[in-house]
Amino acid sequence: MVSAISNATQTQVVAQSTGTPTEKPTQSEPQSATGTDSVQLSNAAQAMLAAVQEAKETPAQTAKEAGHGDLQAQRLLAKEAAKSVIK
Repeated sequence: MVSAISNATQTQVVAQSTGTPTEKPTQSEPQSATGTDSVQLSNAAQAMLAAVQEAKETPAQTAKEAGHGDLQAQRLLAKEAAKSVIK
């Protein structure tokens, strides 16, 4: 089962000055190829990814998530129920 990414945080590197003029800033070394690379997604990309994952979800998965309190799944089930009543 694929789960959506929620609230990924972005990090910023902040240099702190100690006030000593002889101290040189350190430079980070390039990352090694050990699988420690990371990706940060924008809010728009996160929303798009979540929408794609929701679209690929089976009705059983949606019902299960709705039963566990997922508001988006509950709205989708309500929308589908309303469509079937209107027909």
